[in-house]
Amino acid sequence: MHTPGIYSEPQIAGWKKVTDAVHRAGGRIFIQLWHVGRVSHADFLGGNLPVAPSALPVEGFVHTPSGKKPIPVPRVLKTDEVPEIVRQFRQAAENARTAGFDGVEIHGANGYLLDQFLRSGSNKRTDKYGGSLENRARLPLEVTKAVIEVWGGDRVGYRISPHNTAHSMSDVNPRETFSYFTRELDKTGLGYLHLIEPIGGRAGFVPPEARLGSTLRRIFERTFILNGGYGLQSGNEAIARGEADLIVFGVPFLANPDLPERFMQNAPLNEPDVATFYAGGEKGYTDYPAMVNR
Repeated sequence: MHTPGIYSEPQIAGWKKVTDAVHRAGGRIFIQLWHVGRVSHADFLGGNLPVAPSALPVEGFVHTPSGKKPIPVPRVLKTDEVPEIVRQFRQAAENARTAGFDGVEIHGANGYLLDQFLRSGSNKRTDKYGGSLENRARLPLEVTKAVIEVWGGDRVGYRISPHNTAHSMSDVNPRETFSYFTRELDKTGLGYLHLIEPIGGRAGFVPPEARLGSTLRRIFERTFILNGGYGLQSGNEAIARGEADLIVFGVPFLANPDLPERFMQNAPLNEPDVATFYAGGEKGYTDYPAMVNR
Protein backbone atom coordinates (compact mmCIF):
# COMPACT_ATOMS: atom_id res chain seq x y z
CA MET A 1 0.00 0.00 0.00
CA HIS A 2 1.22 3.50 -0.92
CA THR A 3 4.11 2.07 -2.93
CA PRO A 4 5.25 4.46 -5.69
CA GLY A 5 4.97 2.96 -9.16
CA ILE A 6 6.44 3.80 -12.54
CA TYR A 7 3.73 2.50 -14.86
CA SER A 8 1.77 5.70 -15.57
CA GLU A 9 2.54 9.11 -17.06
CA PRO A 10 1.82 11.01 -13.79
CA GLN A 11 4.19 8.69 -11.93
CA ILE A 12 6.93 9.25 -14.51
CA ALA A 13 6.44 13.01 -14.16
CA GLY A 14 6.62 12.74 -10.37
CA TRP A 15 9.84 10.72 -10.50
CA LYS A 16 11.34 13.29 -12.88
CA LYS A 17 11.16 15.86 -10.08
CA VAL A 18 13.08 13.46 -7.84
CA THR A 19 15.80 12.59 -10.37
CA ASP A 20 16.24 16.25 -11.29
CA ALA A 21 16.76 17.15 -7.63
CA VAL A 22 19.29 14.34 -7.15
CA HIS A 23 21.23 15.41 -10.24
CA ARG A 24 21.23 19.06 -9.18
CA ALA A 25 22.93 17.94 -5.97
CA GLY A 26 25.54 15.98 -7.94
CA GLY A 27 24.09 12.58 -7.11
CA ARG A 28 23.18 9.46 -9.04
CA ILE A 29 19.97 7.48 -8.60
CA PHE A 30 18.80 3.98 -9.63
CA ILE A 31 15.21 2.82 -9.30
CA GLN A 32 14.23 -0.63 -8.02
CA LEU A 33 11.77 -2.50 -10.26
CA TRP A 34 9.63 -5.16 -8.64
CA HIS A 35 6.49 -7.28 -8.93
CA VAL A 36 5.28 -8.65 -5.61
CA GLY A 37 3.49 -11.67 -7.10
CA ARG A 38 1.63 -13.54 -4.38
CA VAL A 39 2.50 -11.03 -1.61
CA SER A 40 -0.59 -8.97 -2.37
CA HIS A 41 -4.37 -9.00 -1.98
CA ALA A 42 -7.51 -8.88 -4.11
CA ASP A 43 -8.25 -5.44 -2.63
CA PHE A 44 -5.44 -4.04 -4.81
CA LEU A 45 -6.39 -6.04 -7.90
CA GLY A 46 -10.02 -5.26 -8.58
CA GLY A 47 -11.13 -8.35 -6.68
CA ASN A 48 -8.78 -10.68 -8.57
CA LEU A 49 -6.34 -12.98 -6.79
CA PRO A 50 -2.61 -12.23 -6.83
CA VAL A 51 -0.55 -14.29 -9.29
CA ALA A 52 2.30 -16.67 -8.48
CA PRO A 53 4.20 -19.58 -10.01
CA SER A 54 2.08 -22.00 -7.95
CA ALA A 55 -1.15 -21.89 -5.94
CA LEU A 56 0.39 -22.38 -2.49
CA PRO A 57 -0.71 -20.89 0.84
CA VAL A 58 1.41 -17.97 2.06
CA GLU A 59 2.10 -17.06 5.68
CA GLY A 60 1.82 -13.39 6.53
CA PHE A 61 -0.33 -10.32 6.13
CA VAL A 62 -0.56 -7.30 3.86
CA HIS A 63 -1.77 -3.80 4.68
CA THR A 64 -4.79 -2.91 2.55
CA PRO A 65 -6.96 0.24 2.44
CA SER A 66 -9.46 -1.56 4.68
CA GLY A 67 -6.94 -2.91 7.18
CA LYS A 68 -4.34 -5.64 7.70
CA LYS A 69 -5.42 -8.88 6.02
CA PRO A 70 -4.01 -12.39 5.54
CA ILE A 71 -2.34 -13.06 2.20
CA PRO A 72 -4.74 -15.21 0.13
CA VAL A 73 -3.77 -18.34 -1.78
CA PRO A 74 -2.73 -16.96 -5.19
CA ARG A 75 -3.75 -18.18 -8.62
CA VAL A 76 -1.23 -19.82 -10.92
CA LEU A 77 0.28 -17.57 -13.57
CA LYS A 78 -0.45 -19.33 -16.88
CA THR A 79 2.43 -20.11 -19.20
CA ASP A 80 1.11 -17.79 -21.90
CA GLU A 81 0.81 -14.96 -19.34
CA VAL A 82 4.50 -15.01 -18.42
CA PRO A 83 5.67 -12.97 -21.46
CA GLU A 84 3.42 -10.14 -20.26
CA ILE A 85 5.39 -10.03 -17.00
CA VAL A 86 8.61 -9.65 -19.00
CA ARG A 87 6.99 -6.93 -21.11
CA GLN A 88 5.93 -5.04 -17.99
CA PHE A 89 9.48 -5.07 -16.61
CA ARG A 90 10.80 -3.89 -19.98
CA GLN A 91 8.24 -1.07 -20.05
CA ALA A 92 9.15 -0.09 -16.49
CA ALA A 93 12.81 0.06 -17.52
CA GLU A 94 11.91 2.32 -20.45
CA ASN A 95 9.79 4.50 -18.17
CA ALA A 96 12.75 4.80 -15.80
CA ARG A 97 14.88 6.17 -18.63
CA THR A 98 12.19 8.70 -19.46
CA ALA A 99 12.02 9.72 -15.80
CA GLY A 100 15.74 10.49 -15.74
CA PHE A 101 17.13 7.68 -13.62
CA ASP A 102 20.77 6.63 -14.02
CA GLY A 103 19.98 2.91 -13.94
CA VAL A 104 17.71 0.25 -12.47
CA GLU A 105 17.88 -2.56 -9.95
CA ILE A 106 15.74 -5.64 -10.55
CA HIS A 107 14.23 -6.77 -7.25
CA GLY A 108 14.55 -10.54 -7.23
CA ALA A 109 14.50 -10.84 -3.44
CA ASN A 110 12.20 -10.78 -0.38
CA GLY A 111 9.81 -13.48 -1.60
CA TYR A 112 8.45 -11.40 -4.49
CA LEU A 113 7.53 -12.76 -7.92
CA LEU A 114 10.97 -13.39 -9.44
CA ASP A 115 12.17 -14.93 -6.17
CA GLN A 116 9.01 -17.07 -6.11
CA PHE A 117 9.83 -18.50 -9.53
CA LEU A 118 13.49 -19.16 -8.69
CA ARG A 119 13.16 -21.00 -5.38
CA SER A 120 11.98 -24.59 -5.15
CA GLY A 121 9.73 -24.06 -2.12
CA SER A 122 7.45 -21.64 -3.98
CA ASN A 123 7.67 -23.04 -7.52
CA LYS A 124 5.95 -26.39 -8.11
CA ARG A 125 5.26 -25.88 -11.83
CA THR A 126 5.61 -28.57 -14.48
CA ASP A 127 5.94 -26.31 -17.53
CA LYS A 128 9.11 -24.66 -18.89
CA TYR A 129 9.11 -22.26 -15.92
CA GLY A 130 9.25 -24.94 -13.23
CA GLY A 131 10.85 -28.19 -12.13
CA SER A 132 14.54 -28.03 -12.99
CA LEU A 133 16.79 -25.27 -11.74
CA GLU A 134 17.25 -24.12 -15.34
CA ASN A 135 13.48 -23.77 -15.74
CA ARG A 136 12.96 -22.03 -12.39
CA ALA A 137 15.60 -19.45 -13.33
CA ARG A 138 14.06 -18.85 -16.76
CA LEU A 139 11.70 -15.97 -15.89
CA PRO A 140 14.21 -14.03 -13.75
CA LEU A 141 16.76 -14.33 -16.55
CA GLU A 142 14.25 -13.31 -19.23
CA VAL A 143 13.42 -10.22 -17.20
CA THR A 144 17.11 -9.43 -16.69
CA LYS A 145 17.89 -9.70 -20.39
CA ALA A 146 14.88 -7.54 -21.32
CA VAL A 147 15.92 -4.79 -18.90
CA ILE A 148 19.54 -4.94 -20.08
CA GLU A 149 18.32 -4.48 -23.67
CA VAL A 150 16.87 -1.15 -22.54
CA TRP A 151 19.73 0.07 -20.34
CA GLY A 152 22.88 -1.90 -21.14
CA GLY A 153 24.37 -4.23 -18.55
CA ASP A 154 26.46 -1.65 -16.70
CA ARG A 155 23.32 0.27 -15.68
CA VAL A 156 21.41 -2.76 -14.34
CA GLY A 157 21.69 -4.57 -11.00
CA TYR A 158 19.90 -7.57 -9.49
CA ARG A 159 18.96 -8.09 -5.83
CA ILE A 160 18.77 -11.54 -4.16
CA SER A 161 17.96 -12.77 -0.64
CA PRO A 162 18.81 -16.51 -0.41
CA HIS A 163 18.22 -16.67 3.35
CA ASN A 164 14.86 -14.91 3.45
CA THR A 165 12.10 -17.15 4.85
CA ALA A 166 9.33 -14.54 5.14
CA HIS A 167 6.15 -15.13 3.14
CA SER A 168 6.72 -18.93 3.25
CA MET A 169 9.88 -18.80 1.15
CA SER A 170 12.34 -21.71 1.06
CA ASP A 171 14.66 -23.64 -1.22
CA VAL A 172 15.88 -27.22 -0.96
CA ASN A 173 19.47 -26.25 -1.81
CA PRO A 174 20.13 -22.49 -1.67
CA ARG A 175 23.85 -22.83 -2.41
CA GLU A 176 23.20 -24.77 -5.60
CA THR A 177 20.27 -22.57 -6.66
CA PHE A 178 21.99 -19.22 -6.17
CA SER A 179 25.37 -20.37 -7.47
CA TYR A 180 23.72 -21.47 -10.72
CA PHE A 181 21.64 -18.32 -10.93
CA THR A 182 24.62 -16.05 -10.24
CA ARG A 183 26.61 -17.83 -12.95
CA GLU A 184 23.79 -17.23 -15.44
CA LEU A 185 23.39 -13.60 -14.35
CA ASP A 186 27.11 -13.07 -14.87
CA LYS A 187 26.77 -14.24 -18.48
CA THR A 188 24.26 -11.45 -19.20
CA GLY A 189 26.78 -8.66 -18.52
CA LEU A 190 24.82 -7.48 -15.48
CA GLY A 191 26.49 -4.50 -13.80
CA TYR A 192 26.17 -5.57 -10.17
CA LEU A 193 24.79 -8.27 -7.89
CA HIS A 194 23.21 -7.13 -4.61
CA LEU A 195 23.20 -9.88 -1.95
CA ILE A 196 21.16 -9.57 1.25
CA GLU A 197 23.02 -11.69 3.81
CA PRO A 198 22.40 -10.43 7.36
CA ILE A 199 25.26 -10.24 9.85
CA GLY A 200 23.24 -8.86 12.78
CA GLY A 201 20.88 -6.20 14.04
CA ARG A 202 17.29 -5.90 12.82
CA ALA A 203 18.27 -7.77 9.66
CA GLY A 204 18.95 -10.98 11.60
CA PHE A 205 22.03 -13.20 11.51
CA VAL A 206 23.20 -15.82 9.05
CA PRO A 207 25.87 -18.10 10.59
CA PRO A 208 29.22 -18.02 8.77
CA GLU A 209 28.94 -21.62 7.59
CA ALA A 210 25.64 -20.86 5.82
CA ARG A 211 26.74 -17.66 4.11
CA LEU A 212 26.95 -17.60 0.33
CA GLY A 213 28.79 -14.32 -0.14
CA SER A 214 32.27 -15.73 -0.72
CA THR A 215 30.95 -18.33 -3.16
CA LEU A 216 28.89 -15.86 -5.18
CA ARG A 217 31.69 -13.28 -5.07
CA ARG A 218 33.98 -15.74 -6.87
CA ILE A 219 31.34 -16.48 -9.51
CA PHE A 220 30.22 -12.92 -10.29
CA GLU A 221 32.89 -10.98 -12.20
CA ARG A 222 31.64 -7.43 -11.79
CA THR A 223 30.51 -5.25 -8.87
CA PHE A 224 29.43 -7.25 -5.82
CA ILE A 225 27.32 -5.59 -3.10
CA LEU A 226 26.56 -6.84 0.43
CA ASN A 227 23.58 -5.80 2.56
CA GLY A 228 22.45 -6.82 6.02
CA GLY A 229 23.04 -4.91 9.25
CA TYR A 230 26.39 -3.31 8.45
CA GLY A 231 27.73 -0.20 10.13
CA LEU A 232 30.62 2.09 9.21
CA GLN A 233 33.32 -0.13 10.74
CA SER A 234 31.91 -3.50 9.74
CA GLY A 235 31.25 -2.24 6.21
CA ASN A 236 34.78 -0.92 5.80
CA GLU A 237 36.20 -4.16 7.18
CA ALA A 238 34.17 -6.26 4.73
CA ILE A 239 35.48 -4.20 1.82
CA ALA A 240 39.06 -4.37 3.16
CA ARG A 241 38.81 -8.17 3.34
CA GLY A 242 37.64 -8.26 -0.27
CA GLU A 243 34.20 -9.61 0.61
CA ALA A 244 32.41 -6.89 -1.38
CA ASP A 245 32.97 -3.84 -3.55
CA LEU A 246 30.15 -1.85 -1.95
CA ILE A 247 28.03 -2.01 1.20
CA VAL A 248 24.35 -1.09 1.29
CA PHE A 249 22.80 0.85 4.17
CA GLY A 250 19.03 0.87 4.61
CA VAL A 251 17.81 1.71 8.12
CA PRO A 252 20.81 3.99 8.90
CA PHE A 253 20.08 5.99 5.75
CA LEU A 254 16.38 6.27 6.62
CA ALA A 255 17.21 7.71 10.06
CA ASN A 256 20.13 9.82 8.84
CA PRO A 257 19.48 11.83 5.67
CA ASP A 258 23.13 12.96 5.75
CA LEU A 259 24.60 9.51 6.42
CA PRO A 260 27.66 9.85 4.11
CA GLU A 261 28.69 13.08 5.84
CA ARG A 262 28.18 11.53 9.28
CA PHE A 263 30.34 8.58 8.24
CA MET A 264 33.07 10.90 6.93
CA GLN A 265 33.10 12.76 10.25
CA ASN A 266 32.57 9.62 12.34
CA ALA A 267 29.62 11.49 13.89
CA PRO A 268 26.87 9.94 16.05
CA LEU A 269 23.81 8.58 14.23
CA ASN A 270 20.12 9.25 14.85
CA GLU A 271 18.19 6.37 16.39
CA PRO A 272 15.64 4.91 13.96
CA ASP A 273 11.99 5.03 15.04
CA VAL A 274 10.96 1.48 14.13
CA ALA A 275 7.31 2.14 14.98
CA THR A 276 7.06 4.47 11.97
CA PHE A 277 8.56 2.05 9.43
CA TYR A 278 6.17 1.47 6.50
CA ALA A 279 3.57 3.65 8.22
CA GLY A 280 2.84 5.62 5.07
CA GLY A 281 3.31 9.19 6.29
CA GLU A 282 6.07 11.75 6.59
CA LYS A 283 6.71 10.98 10.29
CA GLY A 284 9.81 8.83 10.51
CA TYR A 285 10.43 9.34 6.82
CA THR A 286 11.25 12.99 6.08
CA ASP A 287 11.59 14.44 9.59
CA TYR A 288 14.87 13.00 10.91
CA PRO A 289 17.31 15.84 11.64
CA ALA A 290 20.56 16.44 9.82
CA MET A 291 23.68 17.36 11.79
CA VAL A 292 23.59 20.88 13.25
CA ASN A 293 27.17 21.80 12.44
CA ARG A 294 27.62 20.97 8.77
